[in-house]
Formats: sequence, C-alpha cells, structure tokens
Amino acid sequence: TPRYHFIIFGASGFTGRFVLEEVARCAGEAREELRWAAAGRSRARLETALTQAAEALGKPELKTEVDIIVADVDDPESLAEMCKQAVIVLNCVGPYRFYGEPVVKACVENGAHCIDISGEPQFLESMQLNYDSQAAEKGVYVVGSCGFDSIPADMGVLYTRDQFKGTLTAVESFLTASMGPEGGCIHDGTWQSAVYGLADSDKLRSLRKKFSHKPLPVVGTRIKRRGALFYSDEIQQYAVPFMGADPSVVKRTQRFLSEEHQESPVQYGAYAGVGGVSSVMKLLFAGLMFFLLVKFSFGRKLLIKFPEFFSFGFFSKEGPTRKQMEGSSFRFAFYGEGYTEGQDPSQGKPNAKIRTLVQGPEAGYVATPIAMVQAAITILNEPDSLPEKGGVYTPGAAFAKTTLIDRLNKHGIQFSVL
Repeated sequence: TPRYHFIIFGASGFTGRFVLEEVARCAGEAREELRWAAAGRSRARLETALTQAAEALGKPELKTEVDIIVADVDDPESLAEMCKQAVIVLNCVGPYRFYGEPVVKACVENGAHCIDISGEPQFLESMQLNYDSQAAEKGVYVVGSCGFDSIPADMGVLYTRDQFKGTLTAVESFLTASMGPEGGCIHDGTWQSAVYGLADSDKLRSLRKKFSHKPLPVVGTRIKRRGALFYSDEIQQYAVPFMGADPSVVKRTQRFLSEEHQESPVQYGAYAGVGGVSSVMKLLFAGLMFFLLVKFSFGRKLLIKFPEFFSFGFFSKEGPTRKQMEGSSFRFAFYGEGYTEGQDPSQGKPNAKIRTLVQGPEAGYVATPIAMVQAAITILNEPDSLPEKGGVYTPGAAFAKTTLIDRLNKHGIQFSVL
C-alpha cells in the first residue's frame, strides 16, 4: 500500500500553501489516520511553507511530522517516485497547460489518483482525450477543476437538478464576488492562465472535434445565449458571460450523465456580475487592451509582466493579503426551469422554475483549498460511490453519487434553495 494518503504537489506555491493548511486542518476527517506529505522542487521552500503553516494554525508539530518529497515536473523519474507513494496527488502546480500533463501521466502510470484546481478547459479536455482509457485500465481517477473552478458551478447545477421536483432542463448561473473594506485581488498565476488560454482559443476548437461527440439532446426550450454585456434583472447589475472553465466543465458532466446514466441533460449558461456603470467602463477598457495584446507575443509579454496595470489592480504578483481574503466572499445564484413530475418534457414549454444559491468565502485561496481537500477526502472515504471505473472525470461526474455537497456545507461552501 502507498505510504501516504495525500501528497500535495506544489505545496510551497501561492495556492499550494493554503491547500497545505487546509489538509492540516481537515486531517481528522479521513476514515483512518491521515498520512500526508508536501512535495515540490525545493526542500528549503517546502520547509518554509510548513513552518508558516505551523505558525498560522498553531500546530508546531507540522514542522517535524510532515514528510517532504522533492519532485520536479521536468524530472519524470522524480514524479514517478512521488506517485508510487501516494493514494491521491493534490496537484497545485499551474499554469497546467505548461506543467500539468507530466503529473497526470505519472499518476496514471503509477496508480495514484490525481486532482487539480485547473480552470483551463484546453488542459482539462486534452487530459480526458489522452488519458481517459489508460486511467480506466489502471483504476485511477483523475478529477480536474476541483477548486472554485469548477466545483461550485458543477455541483451547483447537480444540486439544483436534485432539488427540482421533476425534470430540470436549463439553468443559468450568475456569479457575484464581494470584497471587504480592504479590497482584494487575485494572484498572477491565474492571470497567466487566462492570457495563454485566450491566446490559444483556436486550438480548443480543434481539440473538441477530436472527441467526435454527438450533440447532446436539447430537452425543453433551447436556452437563450445572452449578449456580451447586458443588465441582469436577476442580480440587479451589469453582467457578462463567465470566461472561466465552468461552461466547459458543466457540459462535460451533463454529457457523462446523459451518455452513461441516461439522465436528462441540463442546458447551462454562465454569467458574472460586473457591477455598475463605472465598473463596466473599466472592464470594457481592460478587455479591449487584453484582446488587442493577447494575440501577439510581445503583447502577451507585456500582459504577463504588468498584470496590475492591465487589470486595474485586480490581479497582482503578490496576491491578496490574509486580511483581504477574510473580507471577501462569492455568491452563485442559479435560475433553473423544467417540467414538474408527470409533465412530458417533449410536450409544451417548461412549466416550473427553481432558484438555488451556492455561497462561500473568498474564491481563490479560501474556497479553492476547501473544495480541493473535500474532493480528496471524498475519494479517500467513499470509493464505492465513485463512477464504476477509473478515468478522467469532471467533479460532477466523479462526485454525483457521493456526499461531497454535505461535506462542503459543513466547511462553509453552502448550497441552499431560495
């Protein structure tokens, strides 16, 4: 049996340090005594990360009791060695388009489950294309996007479906984030992922053709695509289509549930609130600069070098302070429609609506570690509730039959019906 239940890879990175703290906090929730280790390129930086976590949590034992594993994405042997020792690898090393695949490959080849917090559809979908059948043969579960991208959205759609009495046919989600008096920002690792992701949007289209998927059946009224910027009556502010991984992830989940379990697929549209007129002006200006620059390599270099300037301080190389994190939170409002029990979904228009809410703490560095660690504990504690065979899965496909939502509710990411 592997030596450790969890190995956090990239535990000294900006997000990795918060994942490390969250594992230390939740170690008591595993079925048996949790054995875990911190892994990364630099032993010294990992020691510092453990010392900082020990101080932040008031757990001095972390400095002596948590093993350190030195592993590097550029050294496949070190990755193989790491994966042989783990039941589950919590991979926090991004941008995943550059550093993700070697970790997935090593996990699949050496029998370790792998979860990540990627919000990059191109990476997530190419892992499914290239490793799904091999993971199935090995009985390995690779579950991508287990952070704020895309557990709240993906599990939120499933929660809405499960709470709806009848056949849910379509859901739109509206994300709003609020900051305290200290303000807030996002670390520039996420900014880099966005820059490279938009630069490569054409590749994503050709990747999707390789799956040769049949279109999913549309049940009920076809969902309306809204404009690039519109005033949302739902959240009483201007909104834009959500640029993250959520639509890609939710669609993959719905396809899995439709094709593997013959469940009625739910259509999905994702939007984010941007606030009032002044926020809209800022966003339009920043967006215009971004799209002009992102298609040229010198433009990308500028964007990567000066994240704060081009995002009006929304992204920074330092990332948010703990004070900023404490003051921030997110809300996902889901608006669904469908047919009540006894109504035939192939006849007439949907005749019922539902509203649900997923809300939680600061998205990037508080909610993301909570979601990731609860996903890992769910894989560890509830193997019989996972899909029948291994493979590369979305959170919704992997966790539909588990108690993940209950676990998240206990940890401050709350699901409720309005």
